[in-house]
This record gives sequence, C-alpha cells and structure tokens, in this order.
Amino acid sequence: YGLYDYLRNSIQQLELPQRKAALIVPAFETLHYRLTFPKSKAELLSMLDMGSLYTFRYHVWPKGHAPTDYAKWRTATMPYRVAWQPDFEPYVVVRRDCPRYDQRFVGFGWNKVSHIMELDAQEYELLVLPNAFMIHMPHAPSFDISKFRLSAGYRGCLQTLREEFHQDLSRRYGAAALKYLTAERSL
Repeated sequence: YGLYDYLRNSIQQLELPQRKAALIVPAFETLHYRLTFPKSKAELLSMLDMGSLYTFRYHVWPKGHAPTDYAKWRTATMPYRVAWQPDFEPYVVVRRDCPRYDQRFVGFGWNKVSHIMELDAQEYELLVLPNAFMIHMPHAPSFDISKFRLSAGYRGCLQTLREEFHQDLSRRYGAAALKYLTAERSL
C-alpha cells in the first residue's frame, strides 16, 4: 500500500532524474495463496518474525537478493547503498534512459542479473529503500523455468549467452568489467 507515492517521493528526494541510481525495492514472499497484505513495514516485520513471510527466494536462490542486506533493512530509516555481488537480481526503479535489458536473456535465466551488472558497470548507485517492499505470491511454474529445469540444452544455451555477455561487457568497459568475469569463474 502506498508504494507508488513512496517511490515518487523517493525519486524526488534522492534527485534520481539527475543521478545514476537504481532504487531497490526489497522483495519478500509467502507460501500461502491467501495473504492479508501488510499495510506498513512494521506489519511486514511482524509477519516475517511469525514466519508467514520470508525474504525472497532465501531457500532456493539466496544469492539473488542477499546483497539487499535484509538485516540492515529491518532498522533502516534512510536509503542505504549496497555493492554489486554475483547473481544479484533485485527489483529496481531506474530512470527511463538507463541501459535496457539485454534481449539475449528472454524466458528464464539471467535477465535481471545481467541488467544489474550493466548498471553497476555504468557506475549506478544501488540504493535500498527503507520503507518499500513487495511480496511475491505463489503460482504455478512458468513454461520457461520448466524448460530450464528439464533441458540440458536450454541450460547450455544460457551458459553460452552468459559468456557472450561477459565478453561484450569486457569490450565496452575494459578492465572495469573484469570483476564480473572473475566473480563468475570463482562460483
């Protein structure tokens, strides 16, 4: 509730139109098909403590959202900066003129990860909003995630596209892009 207005105010207060920043909206999830949506951060924290909400994908893909630093978010009252980490894929609000999603990554796999890498390569600040949140509701698996899980060919193709993306980053950003390739190889 009120996320749209909060985002509009944050955009103005943080001078987003004049600044290269990605505003991160922390993501949570429920395993219940019915949920009374929390009306405030305090309500959300209570639901989190009671176990009716969880940090997003903590049990299957913690690397995707862990850099958000949920422990810090619990008590934050001001936006705070986080650093890029491998496989980080937060939900963000950015200016219209930001880099677009790489069209190689359609379906399931690496669309948000590659986008955040590109934003980081262009030196966007990654700012977590202290009073924003979203909740993912359970749903049936998509056709594309089913293909990813069941097809070695799909996963192999995705790996090839990831390698091409890394090469393109290296060409565009030079030595600054080495951290992405180094991170990928150390995983």
